[in-house]
Amino acid sequence: MIAIDERGYYGEFGGAYIPEMLYPNIEELRRHYVQLMEEPAFQREFRQLLKDYVGRPSPLYLAERLSEHYKATIYLKREDLNHTGAHKINNTVGQILMAKRLGKTRIIAETGAGQHGVATATVCALMGIRCIVYMGAVDIKRQAPNVSRMRMLGAEVRPATSGSQTLKDATNEAIRDWINNPEDTHYIIGSVVGPHPYPDMVARFQSVISEEMKWQLEEHTGRENPDAIIACVGGGSNAAGAYYHYLNDAGVRLIAVEAAGHGIHSGESAATSVLGTKGIIHGSRTLLMQTRDGQIIEPYSLSAGLDYPGIGPLHAHLIASGRAEAISITDDEALASAYFLSRKEGIIPALETAHAFAALDKMEYRPDDVIVVCLSGRGDKDLDTYIRHFERFQK
Repeated sequence: MIAIDERGYYGEFGGAYIPEMLYPNIEELRRHYVQLMEEPAFQREFRQLLKDYVGRPSPLYLAERLSEHYKATIYLKREDLNHTGAHKINNTVGQILMAKRLGKTRIIAETGAGQHGVATATVCALMGIRCIVYMGAVDIKRQAPNVSRMRMLGAEVRPATSGSQTLKDATNEAIRDWINNPEDTHYIIGSVVGPHPYPDMVARFQSVISEEMKWQLEEHTGRENPDAIIACVGGGSNAAGAYYHYLNDAGVRLIAVEAAGHGIHSGESAATSVLGTKGIIHGSRTLLMQTRDGQIIEPYSLSAGLDYPGIGPLHAHLIASGRAEAISITDDEALASAYFLSRKEGIIPALETAHAFAALDKMEYRPDDVIVVCLSGRGDKDLDTYIRHFERFQK
């Protein structure tokens, strides 16, 4: 049985390793989040916003040309069609409702690829709440369209200029802010990372993905369960949502796709399942890339949303226990996959999502297999990157 325990652990991964200053915030959230989420009034408001504001349910699309190419039946869960262009909005809608009920008047967030920042800025504008988004200085440059969107929505984007100036460092800055502003501020964490209860809370908000998949597959195929679900994993919120209602069904393969950068052992990678060891990062015990004396090894990926040195504790548990299979995809494999999907199905994926599609080339299939790929985001934000590499991938 895969489930979080009362201390916030999935097996040996999870927990809440936090500064004393944050204990009241985390404890308040831990005590109330399940109760608040299950209140009928909360669920009514949450579900109504998902339907009328986000645009759910997102379609489950039969990719016929992709299916013909891979000789299997491949469906795409179209999270790219949500308002703001990714799955991130599912979680931010839930957390802004949570923050309001806890009386918070200021929101902070971290972002890598910018999609979570946009989704947070969106719900803060919707609710009229001040929003500050921390983003690595490197990511601000390579994800400029999303930075513009956040600013258009009224958010303040603060650059993280320490370390590698990417997602890890943005998270560090957000945590520092929260320590300095504990009473009025809610931190909307964008993935299934951080101290308990965040990994579980975010997974619950994102579980709408697999909740819909079950009845959509029933409509399409006459069965609720696919043979495999493929999703990219940095922290892993889209994967957690896509897996959630299948976690305890061993007949469904769970494929977690991470970024290998220039190659797993190149020294420029974010392949945590291979390179990671047990340790603590950003408030939870998980698998992370670190030296023998516990110093974080800087991750690398062309994809701003996957260059995180760890993975969420749920995914660490799934991989360590063998319930999920990890596949590592290089920059070039992801780029090739993005061009291939664009030409085959007329869908330009986010660079993060392109890693998930590249995993299709590394799997074996039976002709009657039904596979769902979580298409977690659209590629508008990555067009500059794609165009820079355009000539190399023309066929």
